[in-house]
Amino acid sequence: MTEAYLSLGSNIGNRLSNIQTAVDLLSQTAGTTICAVSQVYETQPVGGVPQDDFYNVALRIQTAQSVLLLLDKLHDIEQSLKRVRHVHWGPRTIDLDILVFGNEVWSNDILTIPHREMANRRFVLEPLLDVVTNNRRQEVERLLASTTDTNWVRVVTGAKVENENI
Repeated sequence: MTEAYLSLGSNIGNRLSNIQTAVDLLSQTAGTTICAVSQVYETQPVGGVPQDDFYNVALRIQTAQSVLLLLDKLHDIEQSLKRVRHVHWGPRTIDLDILVFGNEVWSNDILTIPHREMANRRFVLEPLLDVVTNNRRQEVERLLASTTDTNWVRVVTGAKVENENI
């Protein structure tokens, strides 16, 4: 089993419901267990495309899937939630990203591990602090302290993503 960290975001439709549905679908993936879900954060969009604010969460999972099979599953979930990819950094019903996959470090045309923009995204790092294990906490705290991202990120009071495993 490999410990992995994921980032989920939504800014089209019912943002919380979109994220909850994605978590529910991921929890049905054979060989994958959701171990922790962060608080729900409302976040300012990045990239300069005019759009609504996002809801974001981070997940810690254990998976028997390879990183590429997990990526395929995440793409299937995005497709089932009607994700379209017309505008780079544009609005989306759901966005699922693999941030860290075990201790792997590598890159190809479709995926970079660790995620290439993680250190530049406060909306990724703050939720990630909620779910990282102690052996990764210092690294995430260091990235958060040194990020150049000044966009606002705030906890959504009363919002929660549920999972029966935790």
